[in-house]
Amino acid sequence: MKSIYTTIFVLAVGVSFGQQLPQYSQYLFNDYAYNPAVGGRNTFIDVKSSHRYQWVGITDSPRTYTLSAHGPSRNGKHGFGGYMVTDHVGPTRRTGFQVSYSYHFRLNEDIKLSLALSAGFLQLKIDGHKIQMHDPGDNVIVDGVMTSVVPDAKFGFYFYGDNWFFGAAAPQIIRSKLSFRSYGFSNSVLDDHYYASGGYKFDLGSFGIEPSVLVKYADPVPVQIDAMARIIYKNNFWIGGAFRTNDAISTMIGYTYKNNILLGFSYDFTTSNLKNYSTGVYEVMLGIKFTKDHTFDSKKEKLASE
Repeated sequence: MKSIYTTIFVLAVGVSFGQQLPQYSQYLFNDYAYNPAVGGRNTFIDVKSSHRYQWVGITDSPRTYTLSAHGPSRNGKHGFGGYMVTDHVGPTRRTGFQVSYSYHFRLNEDIKLSLALSAGFLQLKIDGHKIQMHDPGDNVIVDGVMTSVVPDAKFGFYFYGDNWFFGAAAPQIIRSKLSFRSYGFSNSVLDDHYYASGGYKFDLGSFGIEPSVLVKYADPVPVQIDAMARIIYKNNFWIGGAFRTNDAISTMIGYTYKNNILLGFSYDFTTSNLKNYSTGVYEVMLGIKFTKDHTFDSKKEKLASE
């Protein structure tokens, strides 16, 4: 009997001692997934889909799928959006859904501030069919599925201008308790996480250089920093690289077709001890921009400046 509780503790509670949330190498293009205050920043509806396959070569390694969409109100002062994420790790599956609202303030001609709140639900599932017990006779959850559904919420702020941004977000602010009461097990909570990010785009004519950084913290794990830089050609094609402390070095490439369809690909070279067992991490991103007509955009800019 002890073995089953040890197994579940590692899977459902042990994650509390690390980053509980999925990460993205192309975080610059998944910024709304990190911070709901990004919602409504642009004049178009932004839809993104991201697929991340982590630690390829390791059985039951993490796989993350994300779908998000956000856009502005007619006067540009409000932002609305939502996203879904599914994170598979071995016998566990984490599925979340949230919708968000943001309000955008014009502080002066060059600086805007967005404040946002998102809320929804999170489901954590542990599939007993995929767990092989040390004691074959211990069938507490063998051939069973444990599920917990809890409320979840996130707060964020976002300063931005034409070529720069700085923001921060706090996911899992409710700190919901995961309860698997059918099996008498209830010890895990959604821990506090904190994100801060910033970036600047230097315009050099046909080329642009955009350095950015993402800082992640979840007690008691040390602060993790993602630093990225990309070179952009005519706002259509880009290449870049990134470094994630104590984890990986990333390379990436992307293309924007007719200013509406975005394609991105990244590959991580693992720098931790997992490099002895994994061939790396790859991530694919697809984005679609649904733009408005010029009349609408002009009206929005006029109203937003009043």
